[in-house]
Amino acid sequence: MGVALRDIILEYKAPVSWDALAGTAAIDASNALYQFLTIIRQPDGTPLMDRHGRVTSHLSGILFRMINFMEKGIRPVFVFDGAPPKIKQATIEQRRQLRTEAGERWKEAVARGDEAEAYKQARASTRVDAGVIRTSQDLLRLMGIPYLQAPGEGEAQAAHMAAKGDVRYVVSQDYDTLLFGAPALVRNLTVSGKRKMRGRTLSVNPERIILADVLENLHVTREQLIEIGILVGTDFNEGVTGIGAKTALKLVQKGDFAAKLREKMPDFDPAPVADLFLHPPVTDSYELAWGRPDVGGIVSFLCGTYDFSEERVRKALEGFSVQAGQRTLSSWF
Repeated sequence: MGVALRDIILEYKAPVSWDALAGTAAIDASNALYQFLTIIRQPDGTPLMDRHGRVTSHLSGILFRMINFMEKGIRPVFVFDGAPPKIKQATIEQRRQLRTEAGERWKEAVARGDEAEAYKQARASTRVDAGVIRTSQDLLRLMGIPYLQAPGEGEAQAAHMAAKGDVRYVVSQDYDTLLFGAPALVRNLTVSGKRKMRGRTLSVNPERIILADVLENLHVTREQLIEIGILVGTDFNEGVTGIGAKTALKLVQKGDFAAKLREKMPDFDPAPVADLFLHPPVTDSYELAWGRPDVGGIVSFLCGTYDFSEERVRKALEGFSVQAGQRTLSSWF
């Protein structure tokens, strides 16, 4: 997922404290839900499910993580994807195939008792489907958290909102957000905390990337950063074989972007991809308003419909209050 710019952006990632993240944040919904579904699983990779076999990992992630956000002064707004652009269709089909194959490997690993492999393949088979989106929006509505559906890519809409100043930053794991022009990208916010990876316990902490700092230090424009992404490969095009982010950066800095594409991919026109990053379909028709949570409705939805522990849910909802200054949910309204 996303574009592989890590090697040239690594040194511009800055650790950021939770205290410094207070304010309105646009959350790339598909990305966040994917993270919840991927991480919240049993040791053999089985996701959380209710008695009917319906996956509930995403609902658990939304409830507990969003409560945590709001306790820390972060006002989340979820931005869901709209219709994907036609030039993304090949990527969508490829990912669907890879998830299907991973799902088969997961079943095989479970059958032979290989828990580590089962967990790995289960994560790779993760998908955000219509049911996940619908139930996520139901819970967000009950929690009083605003959400909107973008006309196109959710990342593009979130970046647009940040560029307008309607939100402080965008929350996503994907560097595409920078290509779409988000002034500030915060990563790891939906996955921060202790994580077990390959037998080790790791600490995952929030990190912030400022687009202006990246462009200044790499000595490129945003248009050139998009060219780097095109050479490496994005959700909308295959990259040039053998070219990573560091090589792409050098080529773009020397002005060799067009020449390299003509040499390696003579039939490929990069203009539609660049135009999609620079002028994506977005909307200004949205209202950022946080409502009072419907505690009874949340309990009925999660516990009555999806078998969550009522004691745990009610306890979590009590945790909306913040010890520092004894701020409660009423401070949002």
